[in-house]
Amino acid sequence: MEFKQVILVRTDLKMGKGKLAAQVAHASLGAALKAMETHRDWFEKWMEEGQAKVVLRVSSESELLEYKEKALDAGLPVELVVDRGLTQLKPGTTTCLGIGPAPSELIDRLTGMLRLL
Repeated sequence: MEFKQVILVRTDLKMGKGKLAAQVAHASLGAALKAMETHRDWFEKWMEEGQAKVVLRVSSESELLEYKEKALDAGLPVELVVDRGLTQLKPGTTTCLGIGPAPSELIDRLTGMLRLL
């Protein structure tokens, strides 16, 4: 796979499975829309290849925000998900970070050491 997207999920929040799935979907869609605007060629190639996604774990909000800054510094499309607080979490809780779609090698340089969720 030449192009992929990663979604980083905070494991310290102990979200239910449905909540976690919704947050990951928000991150994926938001980052894909940003890529469509800023890196249309990456977005189109990712779509053609089947929209590969990998969900990885981070242990805290600070770690999530560090990866956001690193991804932005690398010129990658990102979407930080901040929950509205209507169900399980307090309003304003950051839950996930979508990175890409982008060339796999660029994403792997940034997130290759993280574990699968």
